[in-house]
Amino acid sequence: MVFMSLRPRRSVLYMPASNPRAMAKATSLDCDAVIFDLEDAVAPEAKASARRAACEAVTSGNYGHRELVVRVNGVGTAWHEDDLAAVCQAGPDAITVPKVDSPEQLAALALRLSELGAPDRTRLWAMLETPRAILDADAICGACERLEAVVVGTNDLLAELGAREVAGRAPLGYALSAVICAARAHHLVALDGVYNDVHDQQGFEKECLAGRDLGFDGKTLIHPCQLAFANQTWAPSETQVERARALIATFEAALARGEGVVTFEGRMIENLHVETARRTLAMYDAIGAR
Repeated sequence: MVFMSLRPRRSVLYMPASNPRAMAKATSLDCDAVIFDLEDAVAPEAKASARRAACEAVTSGNYGHRELVVRVNGVGTAWHEDDLAAVCQAGPDAITVPKVDSPEQLAALALRLSELGAPDRTRLWAMLETPRAILDADAICGACERLEAVVVGTNDLLAELGAREVAGRAPLGYALSAVICAARAHHLVALDGVYNDVHDQQGFEKECLAGRDLGFDGKTLIHPCQLAFANQTWAPSETQVERARALIATFEAALARGEGVVTFEGRMIENLHVETARRTLAMYDAIGAR
């Protein structure tokens, strides 16, 4: 069993790069990653100043353990090329590109990052938020080595599908599963879309739990009030950690005794269960090491 990066991405918080107070606040928030947004959250007249602010934040050294990502404006917009040129020089942990809908587009983006001098450590995060992107998710996920994560753009996807935003997200069921399957096939991180109503904590919690159970590695967020539950949801609990340690110990002891069949808590366990347990412990350690 091969797993994607074990860097925690439980809570990935969008911050408008045009809002200095919000960006400063992010230096002390308990999030795993910050996406400095140059796209939807920034008015056209503020694009240039937001771009400068995002690049300054990336190079400031003020954000501690937090993974720093910049979402640029989409391919074909008036700001895209200037965004890429500036952000590549700043060298964030990753660059998020909205509305990626073909493997050719993503491969061209990866090439452009290299041409613009982006460090090798600067990865690509692709937002899948169109019907075409969902149908081509497997090809997109395998399009280039620089790709590290895929993010479901649930708002845009709902709009393009002509679907309604309903509790439980039944209209997005196929799309969410397709993205997770494609990400896992290529050992990529898969991030769930945002929850829009910051006043509906119960709805947010249900959506987090459902996203975790589907297989997402974390959730993109729009407000600091959403951080705590996302962090809790995607972190191994103490009970899970204790169980993982016990499962591994039971399996290794049985192998040492030469037993061919191993049971734990009344159920047969195999290598895949041990690998999952080891991943649980590795994630627990990675969160603690932040």
